[in-house]
Amino acid sequence: MRLVLISLAASLVAATPALANEARVEARGGVAWSAGESEAIAGVAAGYDYDLGETAFVGAEVSADKLLTDNTKVSFGFNGRLGAKIAEAGKLYAVGGYNTEFCDFCDGTWTAGAGYQHSFGKFYGKVEYRHFFVQDSTDDVDAVAVGVGVKF
Repeated sequence: MRLVLISLAASLVAATPALANEARVEARGGVAWSAGESEAIAGVAAGYDYDLGETAFVGAEVSADKLLTDNTKVSFGFNGRLGAKIAEAGKLYAVGGYNTEFCDFCDGTWTAGAGYQHSFGKFYGKVEYRHFFVQDSTDDVDAVAVGVGVKF
């Protein structure tokens, strides 16, 4: 797993001068809920967005998130984003990908969601919804998170 993350990060760094669009890192937190139960969640992410003209973009993101409760572990996510640029500072996007398991007896899960990111110069804030399609016998999970980050 570590080798995959290092390789992906190296690819993003190597591609940055050629693409010269927008790399980003962020911290985020929120709440995840399922079957009437909810838990806080916190994490970090790094990504790269590539412009598709003046009004659209596509991006890739790696993340590490943790449910803030006992008997959970860090889940690593590998996601893509596709969206529209709103005015000068906004990005409205769909997001989806795969996250590794949050606990020893859980399965990894596919995710889909949507979000909005707003730039404040070099910094940005975002709000994002995700639905986790759980593959084992437990209920699916929903999550809402807010994040703050810096663009390069």
